[in-house]
Amino acid sequence: MFLYNLTLQPPTSINVAVVGHFSGTKQQEIVVSRVTRLELLKADPNSGKLQTLLTHDVFGIIRSLTPFRLTGGSKDYIIVGSDSGRVVILEYNPIKNKFDKIHQETFGKSGCRRIVPGQYLAVDPKGRSVMIGAIEKQKLVYILNRDSAANLTISSPLEAHKSHTLVHHCIGLDVGYENPVFACLEVDYSEADLDPTGEAFNNTEKMLTYYELDLGLNHVVRKWSDPVDARANMLFAVPGGNDGPSGVLACSENFITYKHQRVPELRVPIPRRRNPLEDPSRGLIIVAGVMHKMKGVFFFLLQSEEGDIYKITLDYEDDKVNAIKIKYFDTVPIAASLCILRAGFLFVASEFGNHRLYSFTSLGDDNDEPEWSSADFMDPDHPVSVYFTPRELQNLERADELESLNPLIDAKILNLTDDDTPQLYALCGRGAGSTFRILRHGLEISEMAVSELPGNPNAVWTTKLMADDEYDAYIIVSFMNATLVLSIGETVEEVTDTGFLATTPTLDVHQLGDDALLQIYPQGIRHIRADRRVNEWKTPGNRAIVKAATNKRQVVIALTGGELVYFELDNQGQLNEYQDRKEMSANVTCLSVGEVPEERQRSRFLAVGCDDNAVRILSLDPDNTLEVLSTQGLSAPPQSLSIIEMMDIETDASHGTLYLNIGLQNGVLLRTVLDNITGALTDTRQRFLGARPVKLFRVTIQGQPAVLALSSRPWLSYTFQSRLHLTPLSYDMLEYGSNFTSPQVPEGIVAISANTLRIFAVEKLGTVFNQAVIQLKYTPRHFILHPPSRNFVVIETEHNTYSPLEKKKVLEAKQKMGIQFDQNLLDLPSETFGLPKAEAGKWASCIRVINPFIGETTSLIELEENEAAFSIATVNFHNQNNESFLVIGTAKDANLAPRTCSVGYLHVYQFVDDGKSLKLVHKTQCDDVPLALLGFQGRLLAGVGKALRIYDLGKRKLLRKCETKAIPNCIVNLHTQGNRIIICDMQESVHYASYRQHDNRIIIFADDTTPRWITSTVMVDYDTLAGGDKFGNFFIDRLPAETSEEVDEDPTGNKIMYEKGYLMGAPHKVSHITHYHAGDIITSIHRTTLVAGGREILVYTGIMGDIGVFVPFVTREDIDFFQTLEMHMRNEAPPLAGRDHLQYRSFYSPVKAVVDGDLCEQYNLLPLEKKKFIAEELDRTTAEIQKKIEDMRVMAAF
Repeated sequence: MFLYNLTLQPPTSINVAVVGHFSGTKQQEIVVSRVTRLELLKADPNSGKLQTLLTHDVFGIIRSLTPFRLTGGSKDYIIVGSDSGRVVILEYNPIKNKFDKIHQETFGKSGCRRIVPGQYLAVDPKGRSVMIGAIEKQKLVYILNRDSAANLTISSPLEAHKSHTLVHHCIGLDVGYENPVFACLEVDYSEADLDPTGEAFNNTEKMLTYYELDLGLNHVVRKWSDPVDARANMLFAVPGGNDGPSGVLACSENFITYKHQRVPELRVPIPRRRNPLEDPSRGLIIVAGVMHKMKGVFFFLLQSEEGDIYKITLDYEDDKVNAIKIKYFDTVPIAASLCILRAGFLFVASEFGNHRLYSFTSLGDDNDEPEWSSADFMDPDHPVSVYFTPRELQNLERADELESLNPLIDAKILNLTDDDTPQLYALCGRGAGSTFRILRHGLEISEMAVSELPGNPNAVWTTKLMADDEYDAYIIVSFMNATLVLSIGETVEEVTDTGFLATTPTLDVHQLGDDALLQIYPQGIRHIRADRRVNEWKTPGNRAIVKAATNKRQVVIALTGGELVYFELDNQGQLNEYQDRKEMSANVTCLSVGEVPEERQRSRFLAVGCDDNAVRILSLDPDNTLEVLSTQGLSAPPQSLSIIEMMDIETDASHGTLYLNIGLQNGVLLRTVLDNITGALTDTRQRFLGARPVKLFRVTIQGQPAVLALSSRPWLSYTFQSRLHLTPLSYDMLEYGSNFTSPQVPEGIVAISANTLRIFAVEKLGTVFNQAVIQLKYTPRHFILHPPSRNFVVIETEHNTYSPLEKKKVLEAKQKMGIQFDQNLLDLPSETFGLPKAEAGKWASCIRVINPFIGETTSLIELEENEAAFSIATVNFHNQNNESFLVIGTAKDANLAPRTCSVGYLHVYQFVDDGKSLKLVHKTQCDDVPLALLGFQGRLLAGVGKALRIYDLGKRKLLRKCETKAIPNCIVNLHTQGNRIIICDMQESVHYASYRQHDNRIIIFADDTTPRWITSTVMVDYDTLAGGDKFGNFFIDRLPAETSEEVDEDPTGNKIMYEKGYLMGAPHKVSHITHYHAGDIITSIHRTTLVAGGREILVYTGIMGDIGVFVPFVTREDIDFFQTLEMHMRNEAPPLAGRDHLQYRSFYSPVKAVVDGDLCEQYNLLPLEKKKFIAEELDRTTAEIQKKIEDMRVMAAF
C-alpha cells in the first residue's frame, strides 16, 4: 500500500502572533504561526475584517517569531525560531506575494531539544541584535547590520551560555542606543542536582539576569542579576531611552513587579474576580500581554489565565518610576498572543476556539473602574488580594472572527443530508467555549435579500447606465413571455420607462460603449442610447436569435440554423454589422466573447459551442474576422462558455492567463488555456460539478474576475493568493446569476432560484469548509450517531469545576455562613467568562442529544455525585429484539495521574420519544475507568482499565459473560469484524484477538513490535489497521495473510491458545506497512469517499483543527512519478524554516510508503526555470505535472 498525503484544511490554532510593517507600507500586518504554517493577515481599517494575504507550509514546528527593523528602516523582517536548529530571517515580498529567505544560520541539532536554542527569541528594540535561547543552558546573540548595498547582514553567533541553568522567559530590554541588553528569567539547579536531601532544591532562587552585548568588544557579559519571586513566569520590557524609564515588568503568581538595575522594586497585586465560588488560595498568573506606545505615553495590556485583561501604566519622572497602576480593562478569550494595531484594533490569537479581532472604543481611562497603585502595596510580607467586578465588554468591540477548530477532539464523516459530498461533524473547543460543529464543503454565503417574483423567471442581469458608474442601476429579469426591469436604489422597484421591450423574453443585456444599453431578444436587438433614442435591428425572415454574447464594444448573435452575425461599436457609438455572416456546420448551443482588454478596441476571440460536441475559437480580428482558429472535441454537448482572464501563479505569475471555461450538459466543467496570440486551446482540466448541465456567468469577487458555475449546486472559480480555486458555494441550487453592486452591497451576486430573486455576497475566500456551530457546556469527549433518528449523542466532561448540584450546595453553605454575594456575578455568560474553578478531583459531566438538522439540543442529562463520562456506544442487544441502547462509561472521583477512580459505572439508556431523549435503564458498577465500548455480536464489548469484557443486558444490571486481562496497560479503542477483535492499548499499540464462541474465551494472538501511545484508529480491512499516536505519527499495521488464515481456519482454537509467546508478547507480530509524521496529534481517522464517484480514502483530523487525507495510489507509474517529484522538490524548494523535509516527515521513525502531497503542490509556487528543470528531469511538460498534481486532489478530495 502506497499513500499520498494531502491537507484539506490547515491547522487553525495559532501559537505565536506578531505585528509589524512587513510590506514596507504604512499599514500594519499580522504574521501568525499556525505551528507548521506561516500566515500573513491584514486588518481592513474601514470594514474591520481580517484578510489572509499569504499562507505557507514550513514543514517544521515554529516555536517562536519576532519582528525587527534595522535602525532607520521602514520595513520589518521576521525572525523564526523552529525545530530546525537554525535561525531564519524572512522578508515579505508584496509584489510576488511570498516570503523570501534572507538568512539561514545553523547553530545546533534539529528537533525540539532542551539545550538547542529556538524556544525563545528576543530582539533589541532598535533592531541591532537578536538573542535566540534554549530552555536550558544555551543562548546565542547575533548582531544585525547592513552592508554597503543596504542589504541585511548577520554576524557569527556570540555565546551567552550558562550551564545548569533553566530559562523561563527572555526579552530584549529597551535601553535606547546604549549597548543592547537582554533580560532572562533563570534558575540555577547545579546545587539542587548535587543535594540528595532536597533542601537545596527548596532554597533555589529564580533570578532576573541582564546580559549586555558590548558592541565595541563584540562579546556578551552578565551585567546584573537579582532574585525574583519563585513563581515569576513572564517578562515585559518597559520603554527606555527617550520614551520611558526602561526596566522590566516581572509577572508572578498574584502580583506584578517592576524591576531594574539600581532601582528599588515596585509591586502591585493582580486584581481577582469577585465570585462567591472563587477559591482565594488559588494563585493567578499572567499568560499573555502586549505593550503599546503612543505619542509620549505607553501602556500595557496583560491577560490573566481567566481571560481578564488589565491595563497597566507607570507613573514616572525622568528615569525614576514612582508607582505601577493597574485596573481591569475587559474580558476576552484566553490568548496565546495579543497584538495591538495602530489602526485601533486588538488581535486576540486564542489558545482555544475562534481567534478574534476587536476594535478599541476607549482606552479605559475615563470609566469608573477602581485603579490600584503599587504605592499602597509595598509590604511584601503581607500579600493583599484586591477584587474587581467582571462585566461585559466596555472598552472593546468585536470586529471580526477567524474560525478555529482547535482543539478538534473527535469527528465523524457522514452524509445525513444526502448531498453530493458528506459532512464532517466535529467536537471542538475546551470548557464553556466548546462547540459541536457541522462542516460542509463550500464557501460561506452572506444572504442580503430574498424576494418573490410573479412567476418563474429564466434569466437575470444587472447593468449600469454609464461605463464609469460605480453601482448598477437596473436588475433585468426575463420570463417566458415578458421582461421585468427593476431599478436599484434605497429599495428595488419596477420601472417601465427604460427603453427595454417588456413584452418579450430577453436573451442578453449589456451596458454598451460609454452610455448606451443593449437588449437582445428572440426577434432582434435594441440599442438604447443615453437620450432614450432606440435603434432596432430585426432578424431576417422567420429566423430567431437563439444565443448571444456581448461585451462593451462587440455583439455576436446566433440565429436558428447555426448562422452567426457579428456587430461592433464604432467611435460614434453606432452598432455596425460585419458584412459577412458565418454559417456553422451544426446548431449553436452557446457563445462567449471575452472582455475588451485595456487600451484595446476589441476582444480578439469568439468561442462557439455546437451540438456536434465541439467548441470552436473564431477570430474577431479585422484581418480574418470569423475565421476558425482552433477546435476542441468534447465528451458531451456544451451548455455554456466563458472566456475570462484570471491571475494564476501556476501558469504565469506576472500577468493574467486567458481561460476558456466550458460547461457541459453532463455536469462537467472544463477549463482550457486560450493562447492570446494564436487562439490555440491547451492544458485542459476537468471537474465534475453535479448532475445538471453547467451554466457559466462572469462575476467579480474582491475586485478580481471570477466565474460562477451553476449545476446541481453553485460553484465559484476565483483567484485567491494568486492561485485559482474552484469551490462550491454553501447555498441552494440556482438557475441564473449576475454581478451586483449597490451602496448597500458593494460586491455581490444576484441570482434566481425557482420563483425567487436572491442577492448574496461571498466574503471568506480561501476556506474549504463553512461551519454551523452548536454551543456546548463542558469539554466534549466523544459522540455517536443514533441512526434511526439521525440524532447525535455527545458526552461532555470538565475537570476542576462544579456540577450544578455541587455548585448549589457550595452556595447554600456560604449563605448559611452569612456570606453575601451578588447574584449577577453567577449569571455572567460562561462562554466568555469561563466555568468557576473548583479544587482538583471535582468533575462536571453531561449527556446531550443533538438534532443536527435544526441545531438544537433535544435532551440534556447532568451526571452528579462527581461522576465523569469517558466513553459512549450504541449497542443492539440480541436478547432485546435487537433494540438499540445507549451505553455510557463513567468514573466516580476520577484522578488523572495516576489514573484511578473510586468506582466505575456502565450506564444503559433507552432511546425514547423517537430518539430525542433518553431514559435510564440501569447502571452497572465496575472496578476501573471504562475508556472503550463497542457493540459485539448483539452484546457489549467493554475495555475497563486493562480488562476486556463482554456484557449482556440483564433486568437490573449488565451481566458479565467473558473477560480477559492480557492487555498490558489500558484499553482506549476497540474494533471488531466477525469473531476478530482489535484492541488498542494506551501505550502498547495494537493487539489482535479472536473470540471463541464454543468455550467463550478471548485469545490474543498477535501484537505490534513498536510501543505506540494510541490516540485514534480505524479498521481499513479485516487484517489492516490505520492509526495515529500522541506524537503526531500516522501508521498502518497489517496482520500477515498466512497468520490470518491460520487463526480463522483453526476450528478448535487450541493451536493459538498454546502457541509460545514471542518477544515478551503474543505469538505473532503485525507487519509495518506505512509510517508518516503528520505534524499533529491525530484525533480521528475514517475510511470514506469524499467526492461523488471518487475512490475510497482515509480522512484524518488533528487536534489543532487540521483535516487531511491519505489517498492510495492505483498504479506503480504514479508512485514512481510522485516519489521522483517529491525528491526534486526536497532539493529545489527546501522548507522555509530551515528544517530538512525528509527528517521532518521521519520525526520519530523513517517515513515509509507515503508521498507528501503538500510538498508536491508547492511545485506550482516555484520560479519558471525551476519548474522547467524538474519537468525535464521527469520527462514531462510543466502543464502535465501541474495537471497530474491537481488530478490527485480533485479525483479523491477537494
